[in-house]
Amino acid sequence: MAMTDTQPAPAALEPARIRTIILSIGALLFLAALDQTIVSTALPTIVADLGGLEHLSWVVTAYILASTIAAPLYGKLGDLYGRRNTVFVSVGLFLLGSALAGAATSMTWLIASRALQGLGGGGLFVLALSVIGDVIPPKDRGKTQGIFAATFSISSVIGPLIGGWFVEAFTWHWIFYINVPIGIAAVVGFATAFEPTGRRTRHVIDWWGAAALSLTLASVTLATSLGGATFAWDSVQILGLAALAIVGAVAFFMIEQRAEEPILPLRLFRINVFWVTSAMSMVTGAAMFGGITFLPIYLQLSQGASPTVSGLMLIPMTAGILVSSILSGRFMSRTGKYKMLPVFGMGMLALGFLLLTGLQPDTSTAEFAARLVVVGLGLGAIFPVLTTSVQNAVDRTELGTATAAGLMFRQVGGSVAVAAFGALFAARMASQVSGAGEAFAGGAGLELGPQSLAGLPENVRALIGDAVATSIHPIFLIAAGLAMIGFFLSLVLQEIHLANRMVPKGE
Repeated sequence: MAMTDTQPAPAALEPARIRTIILSIGALLFLAALDQTIVSTALPTIVADLGGLEHLSWVVTAYILASTIAAPLYGKLGDLYGRRNTVFVSVGLFLLGSALAGAATSMTWLIASRALQGLGGGGLFVLALSVIGDVIPPKDRGKTQGIFAATFSISSVIGPLIGGWFVEAFTWHWIFYINVPIGIAAVVGFATAFEPTGRRTRHVIDWWGAAALSLTLASVTLATSLGGATFAWDSVQILGLAALAIVGAVAFFMIEQRAEEPILPLRLFRINVFWVTSAMSMVTGAAMFGGITFLPIYLQLSQGASPTVSGLMLIPMTAGILVSSILSGRFMSRTGKYKMLPVFGMGMLALGFLLLTGLQPDTSTAEFAARLVVVGLGLGAIFPVLTTSVQNAVDRTELGTATAAGLMFRQVGGSVAVAAFGALFAARMASQVSGAGEAFAGGAGLELGPQSLAGLPENVRALIGDAVATSIHPIFLIAAGLAMIGFFLSLVLQEIHLANRMVPKGE
C-alpha cells in the first residue's frame, strides 16, 4: 500500500490558472505526439552516423510500444495518486529519455532511450485529457479537447518537416534535445497553476492486472509492427506473440474480476457510454491510422510528390479536423448535448474514405484536398465527443481510467489496421507488378521510392502509379466500412446532459 496526494477536488479555478494549465499540458501533449513522427525523415542520417541499419525500425517501434503499454497504467495511477504527481513522473521520464536519445552514440543506446521516452510520452497522452476533466466543467471540455485532438493531426504533418529541418540546419541530436527546454518550461507552468490538495489516501496497486495488460498490449503491438516485415505472418515469432496476447487477455480478465482496485474495472463495460465510445475509438483508430497511413505512399509513388510536399498535401485534413473540432466543442458548450456529433462525424468519415477510393494518378491537387477535408471534418466531430462523453458518464474517481481506455482501444485498433492494410496493399501490389510484364523485369518496379522512381522510364512510372492507386482503393473502402460500423454504434450511444459546473463525487 502507499499514501500519496489525491487529485484536486472539483472546484472552480481562476480563468488565468486554467489557461496556464491548458497551455502547459497542450505543449507537453504536442511534444509527445510530435516524437511519434519527427524521427522519420532523420532516420537515414541517424543510420549513417550510428550504423545498425538492421535495427532501424526499432527507433520508431520502441517509442510506440512503450507509450501504448504505459497509457492505461498512467490513467489508473492518476486516479489513485493524483494527476499532478503522475504528470511529474511522466514528464520526467520523457525529458530524461529525450536527453539520453540526443546524446546517443550507438543504435542500442538510441532505441533504449526511445523506449524511456515512450514510457513518459504515453502518460502525457492520457494525463493531458484527464487534467482537462479535473479543471473544466463537462459542458466546456469539448472545446479544449477538440483542440488537443487537432494537435495529434498537426504533429503528424509537421513532424517529418521539422525533423528534416533540424537535420539540415543543425544535427539529428537536436530532434531530441529541443524537448528538454520546452518540456521544463511547460511543466513549471503546470506546477504553479495545478496545485495539490494536501490530502493523502491509501491505495492498493493492481500489479498483476497491470502486468497482464502490459503483456497483452506489448504482444499485439509487436506482432502488428514486426509481422510481414521482420517476420512472416505465419512465423513462430508472430504466432507466439499472438498466443501471448490471447493468454495475457484471458489472465487480465480473470485478475480484474478479483482485484481490489483493478487497473481497468470490468464494471465500466456495463455503462453504455463507456463500451460504446470504446468500440467507436477502436474503429475510428483503425479507419484513421489504417487509411491515412497510406496517403503519403499514394502521393509519392502514384503522383511523384516528394516526402516534404506529400506532408504538406495532408494539411487540408488537419484544417478540417481543427474547424470541425472547434465547432463541435462550441456546440457541446452551448447545448450540453453531443450524440448528434459522432453520428455526423462517422457519416462524414465514411463519405470521405469512399471519395478517396476514386483517387487516380492524375487526380488534381484541388480534388485531393477536397476529399481530405471531408475526412478531417468527420474526425474533428468524433474526437472531442469520445473523451468528453465518457468523462461525463463515469465517476470522477475513474476519470483517468476511462480516458486511458479510449486511447488504448484507439491505439490497438490503429495498430491492427495498419498491419492488416499493409498486408493487403503488399499482396495487391505484388499481383499488379507480376501482371505488368517486362516493364518490371529485374525487379525495377519493386524498388519503390521517390528517388528510384524518378530514375525510371516514363512508361514504367505510369505503370507503378496505376498499380499503387489500384492497390490502395480497397484500403479506403474497408476504412469506409469501419466508419459505417462507427456510425451504427453512435446511434446507440446514450446521451447524458453535460453539466455546466464541476460535480463532486456523490452529487
